[in-house]
Amino acid sequence: MKKIGFLSFGHWSNHPAYKTRTASDTLLQSIDLAVAAEAIGLDGAYFRVHHFAAQLASPFPLLAAIGAKTKSIEIGTGVIDMRYENPLYMVEDAGAADLISGGRLQLGISRGSPEQVIDGWRYFGYEPAEGETDADMGRRKALAFLDKLNGVGFAAPNPYPMFPNPPGLLRLEPYSEQLKDRIWWGAGSNATAIWAAENGMNLQSSTLKFDESGKPFHVQQAEQIRLYKEAWKNAGHQRQPRVSVSRSIFALINDQDRYFFGQETNRVDKVGFIESDKRAIFGRSYAGEPDQLIRELAQDEAIQEADTLLLTIPNTLGVDYNIHVLSSILEHVAPGLGWR
Repeated sequence: MKKIGFLSFGHWSNHPAYKTRTASDTLLQSIDLAVAAEAIGLDGAYFRVHHFAAQLASPFPLLAAIGAKTKSIEIGTGVIDMRYENPLYMVEDAGAADLISGGRLQLGISRGSPEQVIDGWRYFGYEPAEGETDADMGRRKALAFLDKLNGVGFAAPNPYPMFPNPPGLLRLEPYSEQLKDRIWWGAGSNATAIWAAENGMNLQSSTLKFDESGKPFHVQQAEQIRLYKEAWKNAGHQRQPRVSVSRSIFALINDQDRYFFGQETNRVDKVGFIESDKRAIFGRSYAGEPDQLIRELAQDEAIQEADTLLLTIPNTLGVDYNIHVLSSILEHVAPGLGWR
């Protein structure tokens, strides 16, 4: 059994073929999509976060809105770039969204990836400390965020406050007690997956990672997950961790599916460079008749290692078509692989 969710990049553009012409379209359709996904039995609604782009950027208003209109589906991100964040303000936003949803927030964070502008976090008022890289800054902020999620008071109260204070040091409010156990780290390398385990975060592994061995993508990703699980065990954490992987999977059920995704059949992994000098491997897309998908996905080692699968969706094609895409996987593919 696996939890199955969708991952939306939240694109919009004034393009005649798009159902999402504006930011408003994308935001409102994201809410509708999560509601409809819950109705068909999907387990999660996750959203990418990118700044300076015609994509979803500020996740907490959207997550809170979805939480208020749904009852059971997990809501999350994949991922929030911590280089851009104020960790304390984020504790408050995340706590509020989690309480509105009744404890369903699954918050994916990371040090971030190449963005639309050069050093975009500088425009948000953040600079690495002396001797730090921007990646170091992102990880430092992540640890500060985790620390304040503990709910331990740290701020000295004003002796003449506007409202009476409880005794002792004050924590951030609103506080969500179990949220710290539902923070995920998006790891692009084996080393950062191990670091995430040591610091008690769940693991998100996407369709891209640094090419560390030259092996096929799904094999490298499976090895990353195994290293993470071993590090988690060695760290002595008391709960079981969760691991998600992302995949682009399209069951070709009708002519419209074949028109949109027929060219994706027989795709292979790709190798390229990110941040100009770092060799990365990009996982293949899967598209085909359901029986073909079942045969191919059964060989994907990383999916076998993960407890959660996030299906990347073409959000620009609208709510109805994306529910068709997701329903096709649930009905025609998942049972044949033992996911349902």
